[in-house]
Amino acid sequence: MSVAVIVLSVLLALVFLVAGSAKLAGHGLMLASADHLGFPRTAYRLIGVADVAGAAGLALGVWIPALGIAAAAGLVLLTICAVVVHLRAGDRAKDYSPPAVLGVLAGVTLALHLAGT
Repeated sequence: MSVAVIVLSVLLALVFLVAGSAKLAGHGLMLASADHLGFPRTAYRLIGVADVAGAAGLALGVWIPALGIAAAAGLVLLTICAVVVHLRAGDRAKDYSPPAVLGVLAGVTLALHLAGT
């Protein structure tokens, strides 16, 4: 496994862990986002569970590559859905750029995993 895969996996894991934890804890900004996007708060917390699970999968994927591949693929799908939801809500680029960038990075991580680097 390459240094690039390890660095990307760890950095993305940290970002998704923080974001998911904030959703699970019901942080004010996350609750406001849930309301704005039309999600029930319990459903938004489930997205937090997916964020944290993806973070754990990326981190453990450093030692268990198949898990890292599954986690990266799941996070790519999750971030695509996030971008779509933001676009449907009429949000501007500043609102959907973070999940878009994270999705691209998760995609790069996935590609590097699959390439065996």
